[in-house]
Amino acid sequence: MHYVLIIHEVESYPAWKAVFDKAADIRKHAGEISYQLLRYDHDGNNIVHFSQWSSLDNARRFFESPALMELRKNAGVKAPNFIYLREMERGVL
Repeated sequence: MHYVLIIHEVESYPAWKAVFDKAADIRKHAGEISYQLLRYDHDGNNIVHFSQWSSLDNARRFFESPALMELRKNAGVKAPNFIYLREMERGVL
């Protein structure tokens, strides 16, 4: 499995979320399979976006595209940190 972990601060979560929701079809077409949104315990504008992708190449192509960089800027994203991950093991306790 292929995953991307993105940690970023946004100017306003509601404004960012509206842009995020509008981009659902674009993300799906690019190869995003599923996602989770988390927030810092005491700061709703620090967002963690954890998503599963069809491939890391697809994810990189999407997240590094000029169009998405512009979309992030318009959504009020501040200095995102992208971490591309490959699953090694999974378990349930």
